[in-house]
Amino acid sequence: MMKQQNTPRAIGSALLMLAFVFCLHALPAQPSAARKQILVDVAHGQKFWNDPTTMAGIDTNLVARIKYMNGELVKNATSLNANVRYVKENITPDLLAKSNILFVHIPSAKYSADEVKAIKQYLLNGGSLFVVMDSDYWSTLEQTNVNDLLGSTGIKFGGPSPVEKSGGHTKAGLMTEKGLPIPYHGARLLEGGTPFCFNNQTEEHPFGTYIDLKKGGKIIAMGDGMVSLYMTSWEGVDNYQCSEFMHDAFAWLLK
Repeated sequence: MMKQQNTPRAIGSALLMLAFVFCLHALPAQPSAARKQILVDVAHGQKFWNDPTTMAGIDTNLVARIKYMNGELVKNATSLNANVRYVKENITPDLLAKSNILFVHIPSAKYSADEVKAIKQYLLNGGSLFVVMDSDYWSTLEQTNVNDLLGSTGIKFGGPSPVEKSGGHTKAGLMTEKGLPIPYHGARLLEGGTPFCFNNQTEEHPFGTYIDLKKGGKIIAMGDGMVSLYMTSWEGVDNYQCSEFMHDAFAWLLK
């Protein structure tokens, strides 16, 4: 077997390789992108959403449902490099400053004047709001001043929708790249924004709308809570694409 010769060229190549390896180890570690934050409001009489770690005394069937929904929400958040946090007390500017999305789902209590002011300022500063109401069966506009959070954005919740037939869908566009089948069963009327969620029988009363405030944040408003409850099955239909919808909605709000 021929011996390897320690020629000047071989020695030089070895030294160059050692120097390269040293430089790689000497380079500072590149920080990973900071995870974004989805703040879920559970402080204003929300019936369905709750912190899954603190639900002592709640009906066991509801606990199981909440844990399922939280698991789906966490999956969506993780896929978008985001974390989920819950706010159980008053919403403050400090809490909002650390959040990229405020998720408000069918509240049944009023927001204080300070909370309304903080949320409006949050939107002006570029924050995003995902707000959901539903028919009067769960919460009325007399119980909660959720419209105050929307201020002069042009979006407003109204009374019960006259459209009662089940089944809905989105239209392909800015919000969802393709049309998605999503659940619907009764809803609350919505004004303003760009509609993108419709009943399968008529588009006269859309139940999902969005707005980019340009100088500030973004808003998605839903007049039906089923898709945001990850209800993939309803009245014989088992392929509602709730997770896909929520992923696309959060992705747009986080842009």
